Amino acid sequence: MATRKQRAPRRTDALSKERIMDAAIGILDAEGERALTFRALTARLATGSGAIYHHVANKEELLAAAADAVVARALSEVAAGAEPREAIRAIALGAFDAIDAHPWVGTQLSIEPWHSAALRIFEAVGQRLDALGVPERAQFDCASALVSYILGLAGQYAAAARRLAPGTERTAFLDGFATQWSRLADTEYPFLRKVAPQLRDHDDREQFLAGVDLWLTGIGGVRNP
Repeated sequence: MATRKQRAPRRTDALSKERIMDAAIGILDAEGERALTFRALTARLATGSGAIYHHVANKEELLAAAADAVVARALSEVAAGAEPREAIRAIALGAFDAIDAHPWVGTQLSIEPWHSAALRIFEAVGQRLDALGVPERAQFDCASALVSYILGLAGQYAAAARRLAPGTERTAFLDGFATQWSRLADTEYPFLRKVAPQLRDHDDREQFLAGVDLWLTGIGGVRNP
């Protein structure tokens, strides 16, 4: 007698949104946005689609919630009592590291500037501006400029990394560009020729943080009398 194909066991415990986000993040990290489907998610969680739809309505909402979860976890590691300048540096590095580890987060933030994850970063930075002595009339501009730098550059690095062929060695890749820069005509590109050796050896994370420090120095000049 023919037997029916045995179904995969369904989970019997309650399915939380946090578990759904963990599963979604795992799929996104391993296989990218295209692989994240409700079918793939139900298979990974051993549940029915209805249990997932109870928490998220569609794939767009699922991607947004997953990105928000990644950023929220990164910002939760910032020490609550940290000096404001150091706290902002930690927020920036947390965002950078989160996007570096999960490049699809950078894509999500670039698609929707007012993404909930971006709002978290904006709020975390903005809360520290009073303590830095920035007048209220200038706080929106200062926060906007700094957050735009954080998200823009972190997203740019993540996008560039995704375009590299698997197995590409970073030093060799940068060495190729540095060699090109060093061969440019000195009359047209004197600056690029001069900094070519720095391109070859630079660290993206350190350069990113140097930029944050430049912004903070500039913000430091916008103080209450």
